[in-house]
Amino acid sequence: MRTNDEAWVKSSYSSAQGDSCLEVLVSGPAVLVRDSKDVAHPHVAVSLAAWASLVGFVGRR
Repeated sequence: MRTNDEAWVKSSYSSAQGDSCLEVLVSGPAVLVRDSKDVAHPHVAVSLAAWASLVGFVGRR
């Protein structure tokens, strides 16, 4: 699946140096996740429900 690099959203926890970051892109029924430091490597795709569960779990921490 090809994606538009402008559509990816970088984590708000990203530092100015750009290290240790995730980027996400909602693409139809999935959320794509990639390492912002290495965008040439494949991304991981998870369902919207799985992403919501992960975000909810992390938000409770």
